[in-house]
Amino acid sequence: MTNSELPNQDRIKIVESRISEVTVYTNQARVTRRGLVTLTGNEKELVITSIPRTIQAESVRATGSGTVPVNILGVRTEKIFATEPVEEKTKKLSQQIEQLEEQKRTISDQLTSRKLQLNFIEGLSDKSVGFFSSGLAKQQVGLNETGELLNFLGQNYRKYVGAIAQLEKQEQQLNKQLEVIRQKLYQLQNHRPQESFSIFVAIEASDSGDFELEVSYIIDRANWKPLYDLRVNTTDNQINLNYLAEVNQNTGEDWINVALTLSTAKPGLGTLPPKLDPWYIDVIHQTPVEKPEFIRRRIAKKTAANEEIFRLEDMAFGESEKYEDRSDLTMFTPAAPASIAAQTAIATVSTEGGIVTFQIGGNNNIPNDGNPQKVTIFNENYPIRPEYIAIPRLVSFAYLQAAVTNPLTGATLLPGKANIFRDNTFVGTTQLENISPGQEFKLNLGIDEGLKIERELVERQVDKKLIGNQRRTSYAYRLTVTNLRQVPASLILKEQLPVSRNEQIKVRLTLTNPKVLLGEMGLLEWIIELLPGAKQELYYQFVVENPPDSYIFGLDI
Repeated sequence: MTNSELPNQDRIKIVESRISEVTVYTNQARVTRRGLVTLTGNEKELVITSIPRTIQAESVRATGSGTVPVNILGVRTEKIFATEPVEEKTKKLSQQIEQLEEQKRTISDQLTSRKLQLNFIEGLSDKSVGFFSSGLAKQQVGLNETGELLNFLGQNYRKYVGAIAQLEKQEQQLNKQLEVIRQKLYQLQNHRPQESFSIFVAIEASDSGDFELEVSYIIDRANWKPLYDLRVNTTDNQINLNYLAEVNQNTGEDWINVALTLSTAKPGLGTLPPKLDPWYIDVIHQTPVEKPEFIRRRIAKKTAANEEIFRLEDMAFGESEKYEDRSDLTMFTPAAPASIAAQTAIATVSTEGGIVTFQIGGNNNIPNDGNPQKVTIFNENYPIRPEYIAIPRLVSFAYLQAAVTNPLTGATLLPGKANIFRDNTFVGTTQLENISPGQEFKLNLGIDEGLKIERELVERQVDKKLIGNQRRTSYAYRLTVTNLRQVPASLILKEQLPVSRNEQIKVRLTLTNPKVLLGEMGLLEWIIELLPGAKQELYYQFVVENPPDSYIFGLDI
């Protein structure tokens, strides 16, 4: 059926409707339309037109209320093929093409003329060189005449070259315009009727009066996902959590001034500290032709090459994300003394049967362009517990973590991307998992130079005597941590011992100060509380025992 074929009788009335409510799911949306109509009592069907083709026809429902009793007997949908006259548009575009082609021919003739003039100047210049050279030599031509000719040739050469360049530029612009208009003409000439749907609601009205019709339907090409802005203030140990929704739709209809609801129903980390991998050591079995000093040189070269590769990888993939200056993303402007801060509308949150619903409210605009639109769900401040993590064997500074507890009265934080700001400076992104009310989660906030960490090898001693036919080598490290901040700091410091992969090699921890127990895979972990300006030293010692005729691979101290 086309628009021109749509029945227009007293028994069928078209209802002018607008979208009033939208509930967006993870991959589609439920749209509610309302329209007020004055009934005479003779109508048998009410029609809402121009429903986009992304509708799920079986999902349409209808209800309503008014000043007159109305029985809704049924609902159906019907495809409509909208036709529009294209002859006038085609004629207009054809005329534009003819005008541009005429301009193009004029420019082409001018180009030919200018190129002939330029060729004449170039030819005159070539012939004049020999003539004036000979004339000057025989004193038949003076310098004044030569200078005048040179000026004439130079001025005209520049004039014609400039004119040619300008004409070629105009020709290029005309070609672009012609391409655009020809494309429009092609689309018009191959125009197909636009497909849409109409909703027909069968009714029975007993009298005349006003009636507000409400229809709802499920539509595709709409979705939303959680997005978070987390702004950490390290001065007062608070985090501002801005819970956002990124909504986009390309359904075929604009949502203007609608009451928006988001539902989970279904009809990240440049700031992370490096991870300690096990520190393995093993025995290299020598061959008669290769002496230990040659082995050590070869291993040293290989180790240096690997370290360089790791350094370049860190620069390419880690450090660039950690230290990327994104301060332009911060929006911190001191408020004027007399100004009143704007209040952000927040959503009403409800949870039922594992489905979370956010009712945003009215006056939301989500255009039909597929571009993400950010909607605020809520904005809250929560206290944080700052923690520092240091791994001196890998890096000489500490990483700051913030432990946050989602309040028992708070909303469920759905999985989504979070932008992290630390003291109004963008530090990176992370991916939040599902966080229930009362659950704690941690945010990595990158490096903090407020803690100074030094690591020093203070002992490397090989026993002269063999013990049990084993060579015994002692190693000891001293670690110094200084709190340069004006507030106390809680630090988790991690070190590790080498882990043997060969039964001939034994690694034993002999001393730690402060005392800690040896963890799995050679891990040592201290928890330190530092007052402002305080300094603390840590010390640990271990021994490696191995057969005297073996060389240990991987013991890079």
